[in-house]
Amino acid sequence: MQYQWAEDDGGLPYGVTQLGLSQPVSGKRYVMYHGTTRQAAQSIQATSFCRSTDGMLGPGVYLSRDLAKASRYPIRHPEYDRVVIKVVVNVGRVIAINCQGHPRQKTWHDSRYGEVFDTAWVPPNCGMVPSGLEEDCVWDPSRINIIKIIQWWTGCGGYCSLWRCCNLIVCSFR
Repeated sequence: MQYQWAEDDGGLPYGVTQLGLSQPVSGKRYVMYHGTTRQAAQSIQATSFCRSTDGMLGPGVYLSRDLAKASRYPIRHPEYDRVVIKVVVNVGRVIAINCQGHPRQKTWHDSRYGEVFDTAWVPPNCGMVPSGLEEDCVWDPSRINIIKIIQWWTGCGGYCSLWRCCNLIVCSFR
């Protein structure tokens, strides 16, 4: 069975910005997505996000403004058990980490190494992420507010495609 993500095109909360490929602007709020399992999503809803202990950008909560990217996670996990958590993030101060070995790649949040940032952003197609899609890492989980859980959707009955620009499922029957 082929699955597709169901997402609405409802209005965004006041002051929240939708998907874009440009660097997040410091101090703004953005819709982002976090892919996980159903069970982990329930835990996150109950207790909020927790910082990971490590990762490409060091510790933090890994998110993307790209629903297609988040929907791939967790990798090598059955599709039927994957969900995406839709959130609003106050990104605070943002640093672009645009290459492997960047001097602040894992220390962007640590004052011992210079200026402190709240969010690290990996631009699309910079060579750091195999998919070529953008990624964000937020240091403080309290900057993240959950909007809803997005689950797999099979109700189309035909060929479905996801239009990221407007968050609609478009179905064409063959």
